[in-house]
Amino acid sequence: MILKDIWLDVKAVKQRDPAARNELEVLLLYQGVHALIWHRFAHWFYEHKLFFIARMISQTARFFTLIEIHPGAKMGHGILIDHGCGVVIGETAVVGDNCTIYQGVTLGGVGLNKGKRHPTLGNNVTVGAGAKILGSFEVGDNCTIAANAVLLKPLENNVTAVGIPARPVKIDGVPIPKKESNMVTMEHYCMMEERVKELEEKLHKLENPLSEKETQNSEEEEKSQD
Repeated sequence: MILKDIWLDVKAVKQRDPAARNELEVLLLYQGVHALIWHRFAHWFYEHKLFFIARMISQTARFFTLIEIHPGAKMGHGILIDHGCGVVIGETAVVGDNCTIYQGVTLGGVGLNKGKRHPTLGNNVTVGAGAKILGSFEVGDNCTIAANAVLLKPLENNVTAVGIPARPVKIDGVPIPKKESNMVTMEHYCMMEERVKELEEKLHKLENPLSEKETQNSEEEEKSQD
């Protein structure tokens, strides 16, 4: 089973990385594949309660590949870790089949409680460079998390998320309409300032005739008193 998963990882890199020339080159020279190979053996020891050996294999892989995958993490098959430097995948994380993970990605946890505390990725998920997915929640199949996004909430299937914190911007490839914001922007402020000036000018024009009329009335009253 392990050998089959390794071969599927090699095939995935060959299919999805335009720079890959052949399977032998991928197997011998790609650190993402090497990290997954080390991890699959470490995970076998982890499942058989040989935690020290599992952790030792994991740390050795981290030293050589700069990719840290906890031996407890569950990795599917056909995974592409592209470039991979700085990738961190936590103990209770689950990565589905045919996922693509770029450099600097973190599948991390929040809080210090034991138990499930890392994310679960569905199948065919793409996680951009530098993205952080933090917490115990699920990311649906065929989702895309943009580079440098920070995802803190679950996503349904076929969603594209961007930003800090990440929010859905597309579903099934169709952009989500933007909601009108109640926040006053500089443009709104300038428009209000112009409107106030116009109203002040109109008020000033109305005040002049009124003041002249009041003056006339006062003069007439004085004459009548005389």
